[in-house]
Amino acid sequence: MMPRVANPQPTSHLHLPSLVIALAIMLTCTLYPPMMAAPDRKPDHALATALFAAMSVAFVKGVGFVPRMLVWRWLLSGWTCFVLLAVAGWVKFLQ
Repeated sequence: MMPRVANPQPTSHLHLPSLVIALAIMLTCTLYPPMMAAPDRKPDHALATALFAAMSVAFVKGVGFVPRMLVWRWLLSGWTCFVLLAVAGWVKFLQ
């Protein structure tokens, strides 16, 4: 069975909002790691996973990479980044 492949876009370009989000997550997590700690000062792995997954997706979209396979295009989309940031906010809110 052939994987579902989308028509590639003619040119890829930087997606500035995604790149800014990725850089903001990177700098925030690097400069203030206690943000990813639970109230008992132990690392919150769920929050870190959601933030770093959102950062990775935002970097891929931000540098202009457009996957050919539909499943990867969906997984590396801006919507996935938004969902992961919402999950991170939800996890932080539950603390």
